[in-house]
This record gives sequence, structure tokens and C-alpha cells, in this order.
Amino acid sequence: MQDIPVVIVGGGLSGLYAAFLLEQKGIAYRLLEARDTLGGRIAVAKYSDAHAANNNTDIDQAESSAAFDLGPSWFWPDYQTQLSTLIESLNLSRFAQFEEGDMMVERAANQPPVRMQGYKSAPPSVRLVGGMAALIEALYARLEASCIMTSQTVRQLTKDTQHIEVQSEDSSGHVITFRAQHVLLALPPRLVEGRIAFQPALPQELSGQWRETATWMAPHAKYVAVYESPFWRDAGLSGAARSAIGPLTEIHDASTLEGDGALFGFFGVPAQVRQSVSNTVLKEHCRAQLVRLFGAQASTPTAEYLKDWAQDLLTAMPADASGNGQHAVAPPSKPKTGVWQDCLTGCGSEWSAQFPGYVAGAIDAATVAVQSLPADIFCQ
Repeated sequence: MQDIPVVIVGGGLSGLYAAFLLEQKGIAYRLLEARDTLGGRIAVAKYSDAHAANNNTDIDQAESSAAFDLGPSWFWPDYQTQLSTLIESLNLSRFAQFEEGDMMVERAANQPPVRMQGYKSAPPSVRLVGGMAALIEALYARLEASCIMTSQTVRQLTKDTQHIEVQSEDSSGHVITFRAQHVLLALPPRLVEGRIAFQPALPQELSGQWRETATWMAPHAKYVAVYESPFWRDAGLSGAARSAIGPLTEIHDASTLEGDGALFGFFGVPAQVRQSVSNTVLKEHCRAQLVRLFGAQASTPTAEYLKDWAQDLLTAMPADASGNGQHAVAPPSKPKTGVWQDCLTGCGSEWSAQFPGYVAGAIDAATVAVQSLPADIFCQ
């Protein structure tokens, strides 16, 4: 059994940023992530290898930015100032979401798409060069790698008079137990309540609140089509589209600064329906829709990616499949009474009062959680 002041459960953005803050304060920790990679709901499809191979060139720094977000894509520096400051301090490059030109709209199956004046986000939405995963990679590069363990699924938390025993199982079924003073839960509340056993049980009211908190991204699926260039711009189109037909209801330009063209869209098809159809068929329908909206050039993407978060067992619970996809109201982040008081804090994005479910929410929730740690943690 390993003794450690703080155990962080979850290696997405909130968990990594909590680790970053703990290291700055000189507090020892272990971060346990169930996936074999870090980032959680921040995930990208890397196109650089195929792109370089197709062009017989080496993969250089510019090529490596050909990454397309399968999770969150944007942040808004004008009002998500803490996240923006962090990105600046990590020397990450950003660029504005492309929104110049007209948009396409599909209103009914028996009507052709119509071209309409586009609109721009206010405040402007911004993307990172290399995708949101660049933020994950930059944070990880600044952490002590020996403190971070992947392929570790936390199964149970047991509270005794002085410690929390954290039982974690690796991919081979081997169980490791840590003994912590405090546990930071860097997961969605619903996932914590549904996948981790608490001995003794959490307060019933709190457990119910966590269970009822919808997980952002969990009902969604995202499709990305990559092209040699953003050809729609030549026709004065922004790449944005809205559709009442589908399968994609909302489409945006996802091109890189280096010239790789890309479009991405959110599915409007319910999770249960998506799961009854193969990815191959779903992609065929997406390509057909892009052809309706942007012309024949859209029929031959050089790469396609589809990520259905509702089928990701480390993101979604069964209740998420019927969710409305809206950002939830943040629940209480810690027990206020009972044996779990003052030793357990939720710090996933959904626990952010300011930006629940957003990338900025992960930074906010982790900051609040670390700042609220009991004073005796800082003395160890």
C-alpha cells in the first residue's frame, strides 16, 4: 500500500491541471487514469502521418499541427480569461475559427439547400494549433511523469478514520491500493457516482445530485472529413451549415492554418439510432450530406473520422444516451456532512459553477478544488 497526500482520479484536463497546481505547491500526488492515454474528452485525430506519407515528405512541426478535434474544439478568450492566460503561459498558438462567407441551410428533405448570409460568433471562438490536445501535451510535459499512471481504473474508495483507501485496477486485473488524505475526482459527476464504489456510501442526496448531472459530450457524436484544401471558401462559403434533415445538424469549418481543409459536424441522430448502424454507413450518409451542401468535391475526402462519445464507456453512462446534450448546472462538489466531509472533492468540468462542461470549466473546477484543500495537506 502506497501512502500519498492526494490522489487524483482522472487524467483529462481537470486532472492534469490539478496535478500542475499541486506540483507548484510542492504537494505529493498520484494521478490515476483509466485510459491508456491522457486527455479524457479532449481527443484529436492526427492526420500528419498519412499527409506526410502521401506527399513523400518528412513530418515537420507544421505537419504535426494537422490534428482535428473529436471532442471540444473552441474556447472564448474574451471571457474565459483564466484558460486564455494558461494557454499563453504555455506558449501555445491559437487562431480564430473561420467564419467568413455565407452558410448553407437545409430545411426539408424535399427542398434543396439554400445559401444564406453567415454570422460570426460574438465573442469570437478560437482554436489551438494542433487541436485541443496541444493543451494536454503541454501540461503533461511540465509534470513529473512518475506521478501519473495510465491504464488504472479506480474501482473503490474506502474511508477509515484517518485515510481514504483507493483501489485501482490495471489492464491485467492487478489491483493497487493507495492510502490518501484527500481524493480529487477529475471525472464527470455521473461517472463518479455510477462507476466508483464508496464505502461507506456517499450521502444519498449528494449521490443523487451527481447521478442526475448530465455529462457534456456524452450524448454526442462528431464526424470530420479532411480535404486537400478548403474548397468551399473559393465559392464564398464559410463551411458552416445547419440542417433539419441530417445526419449532421450543425457543421463548421475545421481546416488547419497550414491549408488542410476539413469540415466537422455534430450528429442530430439519437445515440440509440446511431448504435444500430455501422460507422461505414454513417460516414456514407455524412458524405452525401456534404455533397448536397458544398458540391461534388465533398464526395472524396482524403480522410474521415467519427467519434461517438455515447459509446465511450469511460465517458458515458446509459442515462446519457437519452440526454438533451445541454450543459448542466454544476452540482455540489463535496460532501458537507458525514465521514466523507473534507476529504473528497469533485474537480471535473461539470463541477465548475462558471463554465460547467466547457474546457474552461476544467481549469476553473481544478483551481477551486486545489484552493479548497484542507490546510494540513499543505503541511505534508
